[in-house]
Amino acid sequence: MSSTKILVIAPHPDDEVLGCGGTIKKHAEKGDQVFLCIGTKAYTPDWTEEFMRERVHEIELANKTLGISKTYFLDFPTVKVDTIPQKEVNDAIARVVKEIRPEVMYIPHGGDLNQDHRIFFGASLVAGRPIPGSSVKQIFSYEALSETEWGNELTPFVPNAYVDIAEEIGAKKEAMQAYKSELREFPHPRSLKAIEALAQKRGSEAGMEYAEAFMVIRHLWQEK
Repeated sequence: MSSTKILVIAPHPDDEVLGCGGTIKKHAEKGDQVFLCIGTKAYTPDWTEEFMRERVHEIELANKTLGISKTYFLDFPTVKVDTIPQKEVNDAIARVVKEIRPEVMYIPHGGDLNQDHRIFFGASLVAGRPIPGSSVKQIFSYEALSETEWGNELTPFVPNAYVDIAEEIGAKKEAMQAYKSELREFPHPRSLKAIEALAQKRGSEAGMEYAEAFMVIRHLWQEK
């Protein structure tokens, strides 16, 4: 059986874990090729050189835990993506899509609090347009704790797809532990307890013990 190429768009390191870490692990265990595209990076003086060096190791460890094949770094400035022309962001993601030719894309939610998420949502849709010859057949948006639930009430996250991650919840939590600089103590949403609680809630919505939830943006079914 041939493997499926998966592309996860993460505006910031850790978004991929919060949003679809269990699903990534499930894809990898199945034999699919999972590629990660991290949209932004930290910069001085807002962040220290030590923080940025440690961040590289955090990403590597999280990737290894989840089974990500390769990571692409776009290196746009964190929380300043709105200062970049939208076309540059669109083109950057489009180049990654063109190189990988993924069949499935996981992207942030368009109503998230952080504007970087909203910008990358739009750019991902542009890069994954269903033009003739496009490889992209499925696009799902994920929820990221501390961004989605605090986001725009006019664009709520209303899931209509669920992935059972009962066997992957441990890997999801382990990958989040790799991001020591982002992990917080409960009741902060970026805590291990909150991550597990959300997975249990989403699971209960779909008759599962633990689940990750998504909004189906596009699902194209074509006979090969």
